[in-house]
Amino acid sequence: MKHELDAVDRRIVSLLQENARMPLKGIADKVSLTSPTVSARIDRLEKEGVITGYRASINPEVFDYRIKAFINLEVEPVQKKEFYPYIAACSNVIECNCVTGDYSMLMEVVFRTTTELDQFIGQLQHFGRTKTQIVFSTSVDHRGIPLGDTVLPKLPGTEN
Repeated sequence: MKHELDAVDRRIVSLLQENARMPLKGIADKVSLTSPTVSARIDRLEKEGVITGYRASINPEVFDYRIKAFINLEVEPVQKKEFYPYIAACSNVIECNCVTGDYSMLMEVVFRTTTELDQFIGQLQHFGRTKTQIVFSTSVDHRGIPLGDTVLPKLPGTEN
């Protein structure tokens, strides 16, 4: 499902990743097109599934969510039919991914207290073994996907 995007489409997507509320006129000025043309391109990108939605980035601490954690969960394949609806209904689960390795699920969660997190982990253990990592700080927050070539910075103290 690869989409062929020209440089203008890529720039529009990049601008929307930076600020989904950027006015059409602002985008149009940056890509040297008219607002109606930009609007038509955005509509096409949405219909083609390139743009899948728009979200506000919220500071969880404003709502007293001070505990962020990543939870690995070992779920047997036969339990997925029961697990997926359960986890989809858990509003504290920010993201849940089926992954490779010793654990089959990786979740990002937020809770107000460690007691709430502990109760949630207890419920998850109905499905299997867990491993939890509580986040102390975040050096790179969620950001848009790279639209160009992969760029790996130089490691400190190396020439390559």
